[in-house]
Amino acid sequence: MKVGKAGKAGPHAAYIAREGQYADRLERGEKLEATEAGNMPAWAQSNPQAFWQAADAFERKNGTTYREMEIALPRELDADQRAALVREFVRQEIGDRHAYQWAIHTPTAADGQEQPHVHLMFSERQRDGIERDPEQYFKRYNAKAPEKGGARKGYGPSAGQTLTKAERAAELKELRGRWEAMCNAHLERAGVEQRIDMRSHAERGTGLEPERKQLPSQWRGQGRANVIEFRQARAELAEARQELARAVPDARAEVIHLEAERQRREQAQREARERAEREKAQQERQRLERMSSRELAQEIARLRPPRVIDLVERDTVVLQAEAERQALQNRHTEAGSASARARDQAQAWREAHKVQAWFHDKGIGHAPKLRELEQQREEHRAEWQRLGPRIEEASLRVQHVRQQAHQRITAEQAPTLAKVAELEAMQKEKARQEREAEAKRLAQKRIEAEREAVPKDFKLMAQKREMKASGWSDRGEQWKAAPEGLKKLIDGYNAAPKEMRPAILDRILNDGQRREQVRELLAEQRQQYRANDRGMSR
Repeated sequence: MKVGKAGKAGPHAAYIAREGQYADRLERGEKLEATEAGNMPAWAQSNPQAFWQAADAFERKNGTTYREMEIALPRELDADQRAALVREFVRQEIGDRHAYQWAIHTPTAADGQEQPHVHLMFSERQRDGIERDPEQYFKRYNAKAPEKGGARKGYGPSAGQTLTKAERAAELKELRGRWEAMCNAHLERAGVEQRIDMRSHAERGTGLEPERKQLPSQWRGQGRANVIEFRQARAELAEARQELARAVPDARAEVIHLEAERQRREQAQREARERAEREKAQQERQRLERMSSRELAQEIARLRPPRVIDLVERDTVVLQAEAERQALQNRHTEAGSASARARDQAQAWREAHKVQAWFHDKGIGHAPKLRELEQQREEHRAEWQRLGPRIEEASLRVQHVRQQAHQRITAEQAPTLAKVAELEAMQKEKARQEREAEAKRLAQKRIEAEREAVPKDFKLMAQKREMKASGWSDRGEQWKAAPEGLKKLIDGYNAAPKEMRPAILDRILNDGQRREQVRELLAEQRQQYRANDRGMSR
């Protein structure tokens, strides 16, 4: 994959088509097997060379005028089959999106046979159905009004995006993979046994050393001798391997055995790692389960990552893009201010020198100062206008890098947020269990208090009755309110010797049925006394 700069497109198109000064290349044993062009605008359909010359003339000085794929073709296919392969690949990769031109060259290889290859040139400018003249076609794209600007630039799956070196390499590798698939399909269709493989010798495990790429200039003289020497050494290596095969007939079985042993060890290592990870996860789970809901809340607060929007604003790439946009905005503002100052100064000079200004305007004379101020105003105004689109592009870049940072940070935080969500669910369940346990404890405490209160209340009533306290004499209202069962129990308790009374209270405390009966009698006494008291009040 190659890139052409301004001034290179026209000559290169003539080179691959073997036109003009390159026509004599056909006289040196090389064949121009086929050439085609497509997707050209109306003004270049009959003359593709005009398109590439216009690209050289009107594309910006440091811009890309074309991209080129240079692809080796299988000599096992004939000329028509090779052309059909190229046409299908062009339809797949270029389609109707870009203007293109290709040519198949068939020089003689080092072994005396054909060495066919294709040069596929195409423009990054995208066809959008808008007719443009040559100059407008290669102008800057206008997103708000496409018909006023040039054709938009962008090629491939990531058209218009800024890619890293690794991403560009990955896209190129995918492109090579698509070529491999299509080329092999054509070889199979033609009944040819051979196939191409885009992987390296190392990836395929062939054991061969790759040959160094030789340019035509390197192939002559000592370069040719070096390649022949390399191939001879490779042949000797192949012969040595044959000797090894004769000496160790079952080398393949030994390799299989070693490979199986390697896989067994790798499997054992994987299982050991997985076991260690499970044990670690189990220990972590047990540690978390031992925590209270408050401790889990603290753990969640510790793990919870900052908000994505805050991290995006602190991202280095975002900060750099925003700084570049702000710098352009400052220059834009300064240019506008400088233009306005020059305009005001020119107006002030005109007011102070009306006669000279009149002569200047009529072209009778020239006022150097006024001319200088007017020139400054125009220069600053031109700078102001030029910076406007650049600020818009910078703003779009800021938006783009913000989106990329947001996606990246969101993906990075996903495992942590999943862990936080798991802990939140655990903390919620733990809090529920703690509330239930507390409610159960309080209920049990209340039951215990009530259980212990029955013999205490009974003992207190018995003491009041024994001492004939107010309300507890035979005619007392408290005693009258007591049901007969309670009266018998109190009188029986008071009649018992004092050393036996604690045993009676213990039976009331520990015998659930008796305790419940006493509790009901006590409650009945209180209720009846309150009822009698309210009746007396009325």
